[in-house]
Amino acid sequence: MMYLYALLFSFAVVLVLVPVVRQLAIRQGFVDRPTRRKIHVQPVPLSGGVAIFIGVIGTSFEFMNDHALFRTLIIGGTTLVLIGLIDDYFKSRNREFPVWPRLIIYISVALVPVWQGIAIQGVSSPSSVAMIHFSPLIGGLVTMIWVFALINMLNFIDGVDGLASGVCVISSLTLFAASLIGNQPSTALVAVALAGSCLAFLAYNFHPARIFMGDAGATFLGYTLAVTAIEGTLKGATILSLSVPLLAMGVPILDTAIVFIRRLIEGKGLHRADNLHTHHSLMKWGLTQVQTVSFIYLIAAVFSLLSIVVLLVLH
Repeated sequence: MMYLYALLFSFAVVLVLVPVVRQLAIRQGFVDRPTRRKIHVQPVPLSGGVAIFIGVIGTSFEFMNDHALFRTLIIGGTTLVLIGLIDDYFKSRNREFPVWPRLIIYISVALVPVWQGIAIQGVSSPSSVAMIHFSPLIGGLVTMIWVFALINMLNFIDGVDGLASGVCVISSLTLFAASLIGNQPSTALVAVALAGSCLAFLAYNFHPARIFMGDAGATFLGYTLAVTAIEGTLKGATILSLSVPLLAMGVPILDTAIVFIRRLIEGKGLHRADNLHTHHSLMKWGLTQVQTVSFIYLIAAVFSLLSIVVLLVLH
């Protein structure tokens, strides 16, 4: 019942907060203005990430005892939301925020879970008999790479109404199921809080979107998923169980891999924004926004179901 209460609590918080932050954003001109690369044709408020952040952190604070996972989320999450809001402010003024400050912050934030003792410690054989323990340095580096990658990957797919929030609902519910199977109440709580927050936000963000989560929301979602996966399934994973978080986050991982390969082939900078993402390609093929998002939801659900099957087989 605690998980049901946490789900409803986070859902209610975000459902109530989104109209508030939306009106504030409109009054301040804090909106994403249309450009040649973007799909929307009218300015859309950018403040949704604040509501999602409050929903997840507020629920975690309400239902979780003092825990390294909560400290990691509050320290890293607050930092990402703040730098994301600065980036979103630049967007609202038709200006580009420099990449280097963001890069430095993302790397610093990726160090927070390691600092709090949440790190990938090693990999064992499928039978869990022989464990390959990472040194603190290697484990820390692998953890930082994973967190840094997910922060950016969720941000990359946030290009169509409802895509990032919907995929995050599917991924977080998958991590919730994995946490229940592994008897890990703390990660289960964060995962269900994230699912409830994103589900409520999706009510306003599905096409036609009345609000965007902005970089503040997308980077926070990626960070929360990454840290929850480490604490839940990656700390001392077997070779086969590594597939659980990889499949749970399969859509952003696959999309990023495809985009980076295409950018390398075309000689473009890896960090440059473009329209080479999967959702852009599907819309070029004639799919509407709703059809595009629904198709990617289906792919995400298939990946997630496969990850649960793997986990049940291994458990």
